[in-house]
Amino acid sequence: LAAMGEPGMDPTISTPDSTAQQDSLFSMMDVFLISLITGLFTYWFFFRKKKEEVPDLPKMQSVAAPARDSSFIEKMKKTGRNIVVFYGSQTGTAEEFANRLSKDAHRYGLRGMAADPEEYDLSDLSRLSEIDKSLAVFCMATYGEGDPTDNAQDFYDWLQEADADLSGLRFAVFGLGNKTYEHFNAMGKYVDKRLEELGAQRIFELGLGDDDGNLEEDFITWREQFWPAVCEHFGVEATGEESSIRQYELVVHTDVNMNKVYTGEMGRLKSYENQKPPFDAKNPFLAQVTENRKLNEGGERHLMHLELDISNSKIRYESGDHVAVYPANDSSLVNQIGEILGTDLDTVMSLNNLDEESNKKHPFPCPTSYRTALTYYLDITNPPRTNVLYELAQYATDAGEQERLRKMASSAAEGKALYLSWVVEARRNILAILQDMPSLRPPIDHLCELLPRLQARYYSIASSSKVHPNSIHICAVTVEYETKTGRLNKGVATNWLKNKVPDQNGSSSLVPMYVRKSQFRLPFKPSTPVIMIGPGTGIAPFIGFIQERAWLKQQGKEVGETVLYYGCRHEHEDYLYREELVRFQKEGVLTQLNVAFSRDQAEKVYVQHLLKKNKENVWKLIDEGIAHIYVCGDARNMARDVQNTFYEIVSEFGNMSQPQAVDYVKKLMTKGRYSLDVWS
Repeated sequence: LAAMGEPGMDPTISTPDSTAQQDSLFSMMDVFLISLITGLFTYWFFFRKKKEEVPDLPKMQSVAAPARDSSFIEKMKKTGRNIVVFYGSQTGTAEEFANRLSKDAHRYGLRGMAADPEEYDLSDLSRLSEIDKSLAVFCMATYGEGDPTDNAQDFYDWLQEADADLSGLRFAVFGLGNKTYEHFNAMGKYVDKRLEELGAQRIFELGLGDDDGNLEEDFITWREQFWPAVCEHFGVEATGEESSIRQYELVVHTDVNMNKVYTGEMGRLKSYENQKPPFDAKNPFLAQVTENRKLNEGGERHLMHLELDISNSKIRYESGDHVAVYPANDSSLVNQIGEILGTDLDTVMSLNNLDEESNKKHPFPCPTSYRTALTYYLDITNPPRTNVLYELAQYATDAGEQERLRKMASSAAEGKALYLSWVVEARRNILAILQDMPSLRPPIDHLCELLPRLQARYYSIASSSKVHPNSIHICAVTVEYETKTGRLNKGVATNWLKNKVPDQNGSSSLVPMYVRKSQFRLPFKPSTPVIMIGPGTGIAPFIGFIQERAWLKQQGKEVGETVLYYGCRHEHEDYLYREELVRFQKEGVLTQLNVAFSRDQAEKVYVQHLLKKNKENVWKLIDEGIAHIYVCGDARNMARDVQNTFYEIVSEFGNMSQPQAVDYVKKLMTKGRYSLDVWS
C-alpha cells in the first residue's frame, strides 16, 4: 500500500511553475488513488477479520459443555452415588463383575454405579473426595500380551502421563487375567501400583482373578473380604438386605412398527440393511463367505478355511491382525429354552433400565423379540455365574432345588465346591440347568436380564492384505465335546461358521465382522530373518506372513530367512495348508519347513523337540541374524514349552546361566523380537 501511495504523494510537492492542466490531472489521480487505497484497505480489513474469526468458532463452542456430561462426579452427586466401579472389559466379564459390585453396595447403605472409563473424564478422580464415603473400584481385565482392553486404553494412557494429586481418592482393584499368559494380570497390577504412586489410598488389597483356574471363585473370595473392609473403613454395617433387585423393567410391545425393532444389529437400527463405514465393534460389516473348505483329510475333528469378502467396505488390515466375528446361537437351543419356559419367543419387548440416569438404557438393543435376544445378544452356552443362580433361586418351587441354587451361589466352601463340580466341570449351561431342575421356571424377561452378552470371537487372520486386499481368511477348528452329563456341547462360533456355505445371495453366508489391530507384526526390514512357531490352527497368521514375504520377494526386495516350525497330529490327517507350504518352499520363500507329527510314532514329537534338534541353527539366526521370533497357538502348554526351549538354547550357545538366559529372552520380548499370539 505504501508503494502504491507514494506516486499519489508526488503532486503535493510539485513545483510552483506546474501548469493548471497538470494540477487538474494530478488532483483527479489523487482522488482515484485515495479511493482505491481506501477501498482496498476496507476490503482487506474485513476479509482479514473473517479469516481470523474462523479458527475461533470451535473455541467459542468449547468442550466446556460436553465435559460436564463426561463427569462421573457430577453424575454421582446428581444421583446420590458414592461408589463408582470402573471396568476394563474385552469379553464382558469385567463389566459383569463391576455391575455385581455396584449392586452389592445397597446392602451396606451405599449406592454404586458401574462405569465404562471410555465414557468419562478420568482426571475427575482427584475430585471424588468431594463425595462423602466415596470409593472407586476398578475391575480391570488384561488383554493380549499385558495390554489394556480397548475401552481402557485412554485410561491407561492417562495414568502413564498423569501427574495428578489423587491423595483424596480411596480405591480397590480386582484384576482379571490368565496365568498361562506371560503378563498375568498386568493391567490390574499396573492400575493398583500407579494409583498408589499418585497418592491414592488403597482400602483393600489387589485381587488377582485367574481364568485358567476358576475366575468366578477368585472373584467371590475377593469380594467377600472386600465388603467387610469397606464397612470397617467407612464405619457402616450390612443392612442384611439380600433381596433380588431388578435392574430393568419389562415392556411388552403389542402394537409396534416392525421397522423399529432390532433383529440382531449390534448398534444402529437397520445397520445391516444400510451399511455405512467405518466398521468396528458397534458397527460390524456383513461380509459374504466366498469360500468354506475342510482342511483336514481325516480324523474326528473339522478344521476349516473360510474367506470373507470385504470389497467396498474400506476395511484395511495387516498380516498379524485379528478378525472379530459375531456369531449366533444354535436355533434348537433357543427353541428349547422357549419351550421349557412356555414362552412365545416372537413377543416383541424392551427391557428398560429402572435407573433413568444410567448410560446403559437396555441390557441389549431394544425393542427386540425374545428369539432375537437369545439368538444374537445373550450367551446361553457358557455355564452361568453364581450371581445368576442366586437371582434365579427364588423361582424354584421345589425347596431342595432352591436350597441347592442358593448354596452354589454362597461363599461357603461347600457351596463353592458344589458350583465347581455341578456347573463348571459338568459344563452345564442355562438350558441344562433348567432341564435338570424341573421346578425352576423363571420369567424369561428376568432370565434375559441376567444372562451375559454374547461376545465376538477373535481369529488370527490367515492372509496378507498385500496379496488379498479384498478378503480376510480364517483358519479354525470346530469345537465339539461330550460333557460329564452326557450332553453334546458345541462351540457357538465355530459351528456357526461351519454352516456358512457360500451362495450367490441370501443371508446364510453373511458374517458380521470387524478387524482388531494387533502388535503381532512382521519386521520392518524384509531382510530380517523370522522364526515362526505355530502348531495346529496356530499356523493361521504365518500363512499371511509367508504370503507377504513372497509378495515382497516378487517386488524385488531382499527377503531374509523365513523359517517355520509347524505341528499336527498325523501327516495324512490334519496337515493344514500342506500344498501351499510345499509350494512356498519350492519357490524359495520358505527357507525351512520343519513339521512335527505328534502321533505318527510311539513317542510324541512336538515343535519344541524340533527346535532343540536344530538348536545351533536357531541360535545363529537369533544371535547373528537378529531374527524375530513368533509363537502362535495354545498358551497353556505349547507356548510355555517353546519358551523354555529358547531358554535352554540361549543358555547353551550364549554361555549364560539359566537366569541370564531368561533375562535375555525377556529382553527380546521388550524389543519386539519375541512376539506371542496365544490363547488358552
